[in-house]
Amino acid sequence: MKRTSTYFAKPGEAPEKWRVIDAQGQTLGRLARNIAIALQGKDKPNYAPHTLTGDFVIVTNASDLKVTGKKLEQKMYYRHSGYVGNIKTFRLRELMESKPDRVLELAVKGMLPKNHNGRQMLRRLKVYSGSDHPHEAQVAGYSGADA
Repeated sequence: MKRTSTYFAKPGEAPEKWRVIDAQGQTLGRLARNIAIALQGKDKPNYAPHTLTGDFVIVTNASDLKVTGKKLEQKMYYRHSGYVGNIKTFRLRELMESKPDRVLELAVKGMLPKNHNGRQMLRRLKVYSGSDHPHEAQVAGYSGADA
């Protein structure tokens, strides 16, 4: 009887593609979920949890994201320097006004694995608050970039 083994992609075997996503009018959580799946490569047949099989993701118009309910006033973000009593809190509205790209990065970061691979995946995410991005050369090299 012949034994077959499961195929796992090795590092460097998975082709790296660039996806451009327009965030205009999209909901924050649903968009972050789709980006996290693309970064992990879970939508590909050669997905392996221990290898980077995902794509690079470029997100434009991050300043035009929308949120539902009362999240703009009620959702809080926290930052701590490590010193006693030095915790800083920010409302979602304040963060959307000052750094809208950071809001999406934090949402995606929470959906990625909390290990070395998760940090590597987060490096493949490029978020821009406007419609312009400096990655035209990478996107032009891949014809299916409008995924």
